[in-house]
Amino acid sequence: MSARAGSTRIFRSIEELPAGFGPAVVAIGNFDGVHLGHREILSAIAADAKARNALAVAVTFEPHPEHFLRPERAPLLITPLEERLRLLSETGVDAVVVLRFDAALAGLAPREFVEKILVAALNTKSIHEGENFRFGRGAAAGIDELCVFGREFGFEVNAHRSVDVRGLEVSSSAIRALVAAGDLRRARWMLGRPFAVLSTQARGRGVGSKLLVPTVNLAEYNGLLPAIGVYVTRLRVVGRAFEAVTNVGNRPTFEGAGFGVETHILNFEVVELGENTPIELEFLLRLRGERKFPSPEELKAQIMKDVGRARKYFRRGPVN
Repeated sequence: MSARAGSTRIFRSIEELPAGFGPAVVAIGNFDGVHLGHREILSAIAADAKARNALAVAVTFEPHPEHFLRPERAPLLITPLEERLRLLSETGVDAVVVLRFDAALAGLAPREFVEKILVAALNTKSIHEGENFRFGRGAAAGIDELCVFGREFGFEVNAHRSVDVRGLEVSSSAIRALVAAGDLRRARWMLGRPFAVLSTQARGRGVGSKLLVPTVNLAEYNGLLPAIGVYVTRLRVVGRAFEAVTNVGNRPTFEGAGFGVETHILNFEVVELGENTPIELEFLLRLRGERKFPSPEELKAQIMKDVGRARKYFRRGPVN
């Protein structure tokens, strides 16, 4: 069954589309991160659709094709599906269609993909894609082949050049590399917002109905995380935004502590927070790498220095 995110309808399969859907102006992609390059194309389909009195439709995949085709080397996602859908719904598109990426979809020849998805299901009148767009079995076809199909089936093809920000070419893979290296500043340039993780509290830590201490441990997270280290962060929960410092890593000072994402809130207030309460953790600046301290006391002294730097960051505001 389709759902609605704001004014955007979400269809979880082609089969959910109503009869007579469209006409549509379409963009197809993984849209991982919904970064500035994606947003330029999505803005273009919204404007094109308005001019044609058509629907602006973003088509995405679940799982990411690499997770199905080459799971051993598939990327960690910047935005898991539900967050991706939320971000897509904020771009002005009328609908998002999620295609289940499975053997049947992966096996469609380029012509079959065009006929089944673009023509029969979506009634496409115009499509906007990046210049490197590939589709069909084995990613056999690109923009040139799409233009040929467009002339045959009566839809317009618009190819977009990559977006550059401060001399950097924006792409999901570039953002993943920057986040993985702890370079949150350049990742923010490409995303157009801070890199963030959406999760909940870790279970089994005596979690009650209220957050009574200024420390939050995130539940196990399967998406992209920054490099191991200590960060200035902002924690958003139940309508509040808290300034914070977060450690991503193995906490080596304490034997056997294991990997975790532990956040210390600076401007703490008691809030309602259960095990399933959504938490958004924005990563703003990397302060240092993680290291083992000779004693808990020396670790505490370093933490106080980290907190001091974080407070200074929030006082002056982010440096772009």
